[in-house]
Amino acid sequence: MIKIKRVYEAPRDEDGVRILVDRLWPRGVSKDEARIDKWMKEIAPSDKLRKWFGHDPKKWRQFKDRYGKELKGKTDLIEELRGTSKRGTLTLVYSAKDQLHNQAVVLKQILEQP
Repeated sequence: MIKIKRVYEAPRDEDGVRILVDRLWPRGVSKDEARIDKWMKEIAPSDKLRKWFGHDPKKWRQFKDRYGKELKGKTDLIEELRGTSKRGTLTLVYSAKDQLHNQAVVLKQILEQP
C-alpha cells in the first residue's frame, strides 16, 4: 500500500516506511519530529522544474508530464520504492501546502502503475 502525507502531520505507526520525497528539508521540522526512515532527495523534481512549477495549479498538467519524464531516468529509485511498498505500507512524505498538486501525488500514481 502506498500513501502520501504532509511532513507537518503527526507520524503514525500505520505510516509504515516513511520516505521524504522533497529535495529540500522541510522548514521548521526536526528530524526527530518527522520520523523519516529515508530521505530520497534525488527522486524529487529537479530544482529547475520545482522553481518553474511553484505549486501553481494552472501548471499542474505540464508539471506532471515534465516530472514523469525526469522519473524515467530514475528507474532504480522507482523500483526501490515499489519494492518497499510490496513489503508493507509506504508513505511518501512531502512538505507542500497543496495536497492535490505536488510531486508525491505524481510519484504515487507512477508507483501504482503495473
